[in-house]
Amino acid sequence: MLATFGDRDPAAVPEQLDSLELAWLVHQVEQLYAVRLDLDDDALLRMVTVTDALAVLRDAVAGQAPTPASGPPHA
Repeated sequence: MLATFGDRDPAAVPEQLDSLELAWLVHQVEQLYAVRLDLDDDALLRMVTVTDALAVLRDAVAGQAPTPASGPPHA
């Protein structure tokens, strides 16, 4: 997923995350899983590496219900 940020080869994605990569990753996870993540400062500070972010985001997504789709309900 991070490889698509900057159109990189997956092998070129470093383990360390910068703030733009982190923001983009959180947004992509929200879009993919149709959730709104309300990550506190502690959670964000723990996401220094890809491995750290995976653990935090996995827990955050598991605790969220999908956000309702916009538009009228289907019959």
